[in-house]
Amino acid sequence: MALFDRIRLSPEVAAAAAAGHPLVALETTIVTHGMPWPENVATALGVEEVVRAAGAVPATIAIIDGEIRVGLSADELEALAKMTGVMKLSRADLAFALATRRPGATTVAATMIAAHLAGIRIFATGGIGGVHRGAETSFDVSADLYELAETPVTVVSAGAKALLDIPKTLEVLETLGVPVVTLGQDALPAFWSRDSGLPSPLRLDDAASIATFMATREELGLKGGMLIANPVPEADEIPAAEMRVHIEQATEDAARAGIRAKAVTPFVLGRMLELTGGRSLATNIALVRNNARLAAEIAVALQANDG
Repeated sequence: MALFDRIRLSPEVAAAAAAGHPLVALETTIVTHGMPWPENVATALGVEEVVRAAGAVPATIAIIDGEIRVGLSADELEALAKMTGVMKLSRADLAFALATRRPGATTVAATMIAAHLAGIRIFATGGIGGVHRGAETSFDVSADLYELAETPVTVVSAGAKALLDIPKTLEVLETLGVPVVTLGQDALPAFWSRDSGLPSPLRLDDAASIATFMATREELGLKGGMLIANPVPEADEIPAAEMRVHIEQATEDAARAGIRAKAVTPFVLGRMLELTGGRSLATNIALVRNNARLAAEIAVALQANDG
């Protein structure tokens, strides 16, 4: 089967691509593994509306019936959320899901691959994966970091997920040559919190500047993407000192339960929801919407540069 036959664009995405309108890729693990029902579907649909309101077209990505679906209808999103046995797909198993016709939700790495195949240059998510705590013995490092070094898609997130070893994550990104840019502040954000306690490697203050940086990298022929760290709005953040206590408790609980590999993040996010009395979910929703808005603004600026 030819690659073209593996990718199905929704009517909205196909029309936007044909007309040269700005597109923003969106992942689906937030629907299947990141949030509880019904907030997962409501958030996914709400994020799509944020992208449209900012002048771009959303392209939510999943693997369904042996195809890379780029753009999902509301009914398809709801059906995906209700499916059982949905795989959480990264680079290693994306082709497996296609070959076996297993349903799959795309992580950051898999969404980047699919977006690039569809010609989409910008992708909005919540937080990227990275170096897990204790990686010096477990060697647990997310494929997201290596995908950022390989695939030319810019990822807008609220930084690396706060449950990770953020200093080591930054070190790996630096080694791999991935630019890390924080919007509007010198401190690197940490998902639920605006300040991780670490300085950001780079800073830019608006979407137009980010689009210019992307275009300059393309002119130089530099491979890979870049990470845009977009701090969660002040009104929605949970301070890092408070989150640190909850993260320690949740990760200890995961270790005691024998949770490993891809199962760690969903378990910890679920435990954080309990420990924060629901506040972590509200912040998660706010930051995803905020990232979608910025990604759309960057996509619009990219189109203006191309024109």
